[in-house]
Amino acid sequence: MFAVFAVPRKVVLFCLALLSLAVLTACDAVPGGGPTINTDKPVPVALLLPRSSAQSGDAVLSRSLENSARLAMADLNGVQIDLRVYDTGGNAATAAAQATQAVNDGARIILGPVYAESTNAVGLAVRGQNINVLSFSNNPTIAGGNVFILGPTFFNTANRLARYSASRGKGNFVVVHGTDLAGQLGRDAIQQAIRGSGARLAGTVPYELSQQSVIATVPQVKAMVDSTGADSIFLAATTAGALPLFTQLLPEAGVGPATTQYVGLTRWDIPSQTLALPGVQGGWFALPDPGKVQQFNSRYATAYGGSPHPIGGLAYDGIAAIGALVGAGKSNALTGGALTQGAGFQGVGGIFRLRPDGTNERGLAVATIQNKQVVVIDPAPTSFSGAGF
Repeated sequence: MFAVFAVPRKVVLFCLALLSLAVLTACDAVPGGGPTINTDKPVPVALLLPRSSAQSGDAVLSRSLENSARLAMADLNGVQIDLRVYDTGGNAATAAAQATQAVNDGARIILGPVYAESTNAVGLAVRGQNINVLSFSNNPTIAGGNVFILGPTFFNTANRLARYSASRGKGNFVVVHGTDLAGQLGRDAIQQAIRGSGARLAGTVPYELSQQSVIATVPQVKAMVDSTGADSIFLAATTAGALPLFTQLLPEAGVGPATTQYVGLTRWDIPSQTLALPGVQGGWFALPDPGKVQQFNSRYATAYGGSPHPIGGLAYDGIAAIGALVGAGKSNALTGGALTQGAGFQGVGGIFRLRPDGTNERGLAVATIQNKQVVVIDPAPTSFSGAGF
């Protein structure tokens, strides 16, 4: 995963470093493969989770993902899923072995795993067995072939915000990004989104991940805004990283929200303390449909107590998609062609669909912060027809 949910940095970046091995890429052929199934019988689905991982928080995450999957199963109106849970230990080799075992046990599709390296290993392990993988990662570098990622991507968010900004006359961007891998991927996604949105790229300003570098970068941002006439700054920083400092220092340098629109690639409402920062007032960011998310959170709390993990709902989405396809009664329900059907699916945060390149599109709302409160200024679309995707 990487920087989609803007939760504590450990969660935001917890798959970014896992890009070192040969990967399944979006350059692979458009997916069409997948098993045939008997929709009159329970469909075996393998859920791969890092239950015994040594990484802090993985046990809680695994429990939330499994709970969410089972909550989705209860909503399937007659569609029967035989959910089988396998422990990856947060290890790529173990994940591959467990995926192979799951297919030998009869699994017709794999939901999970969480980490990018494990996902890549699983995809390779079951590729020859004609099995598709719906991973909880949001790292687009591992998507393609038989691997689909369920996590919202940088490009999806950037595209939504670039299009909205351009439609409001605020589409002349200076992009400010970190030099780490997350920052570079965020920059690339923003630039790609700008090219296809009618917006304009005025320039980019990188910074190192240190307070000193952020401070030194602020005058560079100011100079670029002044020299290019940019009317917006697209910030790739997270609330756990440089965002609070940038939104404090930029107004002090004369590049304030009154004249320059701040746009954020990550969630600005998590943690809630961020809402009190003066510099984020009036900024724009994207988020899933808040009403639908609240409904899910309430149902989860009623069923299990407490709140779901920030990415726990991805397991609900995966089961919801599988259930919708199986419910149509077709034997090819779990093939690549079926998974990428254009109408998409209804998930925890609204509509989403899987793309032939293994990535996804999600219907997002655009929000701002006013008087320390989140205010939706452009609702999430309810269908992909005319949604500008």
